[in-house]
Amino acid sequence: MNRRRNRPLFVSLDGPKGTGKTTLLEAITKVLRADNKKVIRLCESKSDPFRGETMALVNQLVRNPSRDLELRVCERFADSRAWISRHVLPKQPPGSIILIDRWYPSDAAFRRMVPFAEILQMNIDRNVRVPDLHVGVVTDPDISWARAAARSRGLSSTVMHKLEEQVASTKAFERAIADHGWVLCRNEGTIEDATMQVVSEINKVLIRASAHTA
Repeated sequence: MNRRRNRPLFVSLDGPKGTGKTTLLEAITKVLRADNKKVIRLCESKSDPFRGETMALVNQLVRNPSRDLELRVCERFADSRAWISRHVLPKQPPGSIILIDRWYPSDAAFRRMVPFAEILQMNIDRNVRVPDLHVGVVTDPDISWARAAARSRGLSSTVMHKLEEQVASTKAFERAIADHGWVLCRNEGTIEDATMQVVSEINKVLIRASAHTA
C-alpha cells in the first residue's frame, strides 16, 4: 500500500479581512461532513504557541513601520507555521481533510515591504507544509469593508484601518493568486455558490490523489 494514500488532505483558505472566510469554512465543513468525509478545522492563530509574542511585534510594526521589522514578523510567522507543520498537522487522523483558516498565502495580503516571493521562500526553507490546495478568498474591497463594518467586532484588524489599505491588500492578494496559480474564490454572490466551488475543487484534488495512489 502506498504510505501516502491516507495522508490528510491539507487545504488553506486565505485572503484579506472581511471576505467571509470563516462563514465559508463553516459551510464547506457542513457539506463535506454531510458527504461522510472526516473534516478537521484548524486556525493558524489558535494553533500557534508563539502568537502573543508575534502579535506584540506586529503592533510594534504598525507604530513604527520598517522593512527590518516586517521581515522579523514574517520570520516569526514562518517559524510558527514550521512548528504547526511538525507538531499539529501530523497528529490529524489519516484520511481526513484539514481546513485551515490562514496560512502563508495570507502574508501576500498583509505585508507591504517584504516581497511575497521572499516570504514564500522563507516558509519553504523552514519546511512549512505546502497545502494540497490553496484557496484565495476575495471580494470587492468595498464589499469586504462594508461587511467588516457591520460586524460587532468591526474589522478587528491590527494592520487595516482605512478603506485604501483594504484596497491595496486585496489587489496584492489577487496578484499573488494569479502569480501562483491558487484557486480564486470570489465570495460576492451566495455563500452556497462559493461553498460548492471550493467543495468541487477539494473533490478534484481527492480524485487526483486516488488516481495517483491506485
